Amino acid sequence: MQQRQTSSLPAGFRRVEGVRIREVVGLGLDDLVPGLAIEHRPARTVTEAEHVQVLALMGNEAPVHSDTEYCRRTGHLCVLVCGMLTLNIVLGMTVRTTSGMTAGNLALDEVRWKAPVHVGDTLSARSTVLTARRSNSRPDLGIVTCRVDGFNQRGEVVVTGTRTFFVPADPAAHRDTTGY
Repeated sequence: MQQRQTSSLPAGFRRVEGVRIREVVGLGLDDLVPGLAIEHRPARTVTEAEHVQVLALMGNEAPVHSDTEYCRRTGHLCVLVCGMLTLNIVLGMTVRTTSGMTAGNLALDEVRWKAPVHVGDTLSARSTVLTARRSNSRPDLGIVTCRVDGFNQRGEVVVTGTRTFFVPADPAAHRDTTGY
């Protein structure tokens, strides 16, 4: 079978060799300009299994997360998903695009939980670039700060905060070196 190489590539891919292409993971410093807002997909529906696993792993025994009767008596219709699970799902959605090639996270600040999350809620995320600059101590890297907002299926903000991380200043060279 003859393979045909096209000159154009689908968005979000780069040519590896011949007809082989590779997904682009992570953006570079010049891509992450202040003001840029990135809507991350796919969205994620919170499952009972991950809720229970996170409670067990964290040793979180708060009844607001595990006791339906307690929740009803305190004004909640059902148990609340642990805030750390909500935060991790939302942050996890942002990584592939914003920091897929990061050399490390630097800070997580101003985290606020704005609305309750329940098992079965579907979360989505948006990153808005606040600052981006070349690192003084590591000039091959940039330092980027994003506001990260997590939303439920009704478009309500459920968690928000800022995240600061390294990105490659030259993403093409970094992809060549690392195979990404």
